[in-house]
Amino acid sequence: MLTFITCVTNDHAYPLLVAALVVCVLGSVLTMRLYARVRRTQGVQKLNWLFLSGCIGGSTIWSTHFIAMLSYRMPLDHAYDPLTTLWSLAIAVGFTLFGFAVTAGRQTGATIEVGGGIVGLGIVSMHYVGMAALLVAGVKTWDTVLTIAAVVLSVGFGAVATNRIARPVTRFCKYGGAAGLILAILSLHFTAMTGMTVSPDPTISIPAMAVEESVLAAMVLLIMTVMMALGASAYVIDLNSSQIAAERYRHLSSHDALTGLPNRQALHEHVGEAMRQPRDDTERLALVVIGINRFKDVNDAHGQAVGDRVLRAIAEGVSVILQPGEFLARVGGDEFVAVRDCFFMKADAKEFAERILSAVSLPMDLEGQAFRVTASSGIALFPGSAQTAIDLVAQADLAMHRAKVNGAGAVRFYKPSMDTATRDRSLLSIDLHQSIDRGELELYYQPQNDTLSRDIIGYEVLLRWRHPTRGMVSPAEFIPLAERTGFIQTLGDWVLETACREASSWAQPLRIAVNVAPAQLADVALPHRVRDILIQTGLPADRLELEITETGIIGDQQHALHIIRQLKAMGVKIAMDDYGTGYSSLSTLQNFPFDKIKIDRSFVDGIGRSRPAEAIVRSTIILARSLDIPVLAEGVETEEHMTFLRGEGCLQVQGFLFGRPQPLSDIKTAVMTAVEIAPPADAEIAPPADAEIVHLPQATAA
Repeated sequence: MLTFITCVTNDHAYPLLVAALVVCVLGSVLTMRLYARVRRTQGVQKLNWLFLSGCIGGSTIWSTHFIAMLSYRMPLDHAYDPLTTLWSLAIAVGFTLFGFAVTAGRQTGATIEVGGGIVGLGIVSMHYVGMAALLVAGVKTWDTVLTIAAVVLSVGFGAVATNRIARPVTRFCKYGGAAGLILAILSLHFTAMTGMTVSPDPTISIPAMAVEESVLAAMVLLIMTVMMALGASAYVIDLNSSQIAAERYRHLSSHDALTGLPNRQALHEHVGEAMRQPRDDTERLALVVIGINRFKDVNDAHGQAVGDRVLRAIAEGVSVILQPGEFLARVGGDEFVAVRDCFFMKADAKEFAERILSAVSLPMDLEGQAFRVTASSGIALFPGSAQTAIDLVAQADLAMHRAKVNGAGAVRFYKPSMDTATRDRSLLSIDLHQSIDRGELELYYQPQNDTLSRDIIGYEVLLRWRHPTRGMVSPAEFIPLAERTGFIQTLGDWVLETACREASSWAQPLRIAVNVAPAQLADVALPHRVRDILIQTGLPADRLELEITETGIIGDQQHALHIIRQLKAMGVKIAMDDYGTGYSSLSTLQNFPFDKIKIDRSFVDGIGRSRPAEAIVRSTIILARSLDIPVLAEGVETEEHMTFLRGEGCLQVQGFLFGRPQPLSDIKTAVMTAVEIAPPADAEIAPPADAEIVHLPQATAA
């Protein structure tokens, strides 16, 4: 160590030594960023990034060596052989290219570290060929022990560099990759230089064609400047393109693709924020649902294209007459929602609704034909009986349907007496609380398939309720009811325990995906409950995938992140469900360690019919690939969907094309054995850490 330190402190000029260090650091950081791009891309783009990363990495290794050599105080006459010097550059670039290429297509296995070791061997080869290019009036000899140590250090740190990029465990691993390459270059150079001794020999002369240090310095500066500028420019251009695509996706995910208006999720955000704002006792908020009358007849008679133009014309016409403080969204095929805040008299809310209806019913010119539609509207007021934005929309929607009974242009206010369905929901809620004891619940399984092979890779678990008098009750009806009454915790535990118990007996170790409601995720006991269920049923943790939505995490992200980390520490996989329907998807992906992204079926359904929907799907796949997160597309029903998704690089799909949800008895031959497999006696699952929890507000799931 003393010899090494002496070599650095006594035998080098500090300014050039610092310059070599700066080149090494900047070049290594850029090289490993480019190498990360290699692993995230496919096809021609992967080859482009591979070539660029190899050239930048090799140039960094070569430039660091020769700048450090220029800083080395050589007491004897010396110069550099031009051909050997250039040959050393080719060696550095070639080995780096080859090493990165070896690891480029592999996600697992020792090949990743082998590729990094090849890069380290390239550093070794470049160094000693570069030293051969040094022409000096003396004889160079090398210490064997230090030479071996230099080789081991370079190869080892090279393997560390690729390991940190290919096997990240934290967001800081990208810096670990650059640090590994820096140490590989510097440890080799200075350890090897410490082991070199030059004995003067007056019989050795410097050839006339040798390159002097000043010429070499200019050559190194030129090559490194051009290469780093080229690499940095390509990286910045690619980064800027990704940011533009992400911003476009942010807009698309919160706006209706057809009309450009805010969508349902954006409406809930807007109304929820308005409801939380402090207001005086007489100030009100009006939410107006506008339903187009007989819009289905328009589509049937004139075609969907004309229907789409009608909806766009309505959106444009109503947007023009909006005043400050008023908001318009499209929430369904033929439904719009307008919001007015800060008014006092009920008559003002009715005037607002009538103004919207007047704009909707204005005549339109469609392909030379006069066209007119009519609408009806329902109004819900806040403060009132609604406690959430979802409830307020539901009340106005109920009032709108009542208004349609009265004919075109009718306006109705929501009244509790209208809601005869409330009594039905109360009776249904009582029955739901008894459904588990009565054995009325059953799990259905829908296959998830590999896009390329079409093989089944797992199943999503779906809950079905066979009511003794009502028959099959839709989950869209009883799941929101369970969430509002707090029964979702018990229901969720039953689904999770039953699914794990059934799956543990399968012959095929397929993964099961179980939905987790927002109220479940808010519960501090969720990780402990999951752990107990896995132990009781014997299902391996890595076969369980829990699906969560943004609704469950945006209320208290720190709490949700803490719960998710405990679940992942057990080995349980976490998937984001219904991706694209939320308002904060991008920030959520950045902050949460998801193992999978599920593209919502509403976007997949638009493939082949809607360019904005295709753009959302494509942007999601690109974004997920850049984050190394697998993507599963829901709602795949046609071969056209499959062709598009396969072409864009989506690796997993789910939908009616491969199978509808089925009870366990219908998939028994595919997954189950004749004799159940007993849980392993030594099953051990890491206990989750305890934490103080702030509970999330409950929200209705779709």
